[in-house]
Amino acid sequence: MGVVHHANYAVWFEMGRTEMLRAQGGNYRDLEAAGRFLVVVDLSTRFKKPARYDDELTLTTHLIEATPARLRHGYELTRGQTVLATATSSLACVDEHGSLQPMPPGLEEAG
Repeated sequence: MGVVHHANYAVWFEMGRTEMLRAQGGNYRDLEAAGRFLVVVDLSTRFKKPARYDDELTLTTHLIEATPARLRHGYELTRGQTVLATATSSLACVDEHGSLQPMPPGLEEAG
């Protein structure tokens, strides 16, 4: 069909969160070394137009909300001026046993 499979969008959103954290001085490796993990508890995507193979795309990621144990992000995927998809995700901070934990200091700003 020449269109990108919908499962790829979730991977792109994760890359957006990772790069947003990196741009603000953090990284997931240090977070996990400290025994904290961010798990996706909600992902909602609205597909507006298909991305096609070899498209040049832009993903904009922003932090919508931060609570003591949760981050909520928003995403907009575009091809030029055309919005292809919008999405939101919620991530919870847990320990290695899956128990809810507070966000490490500063992470709620770094998102």
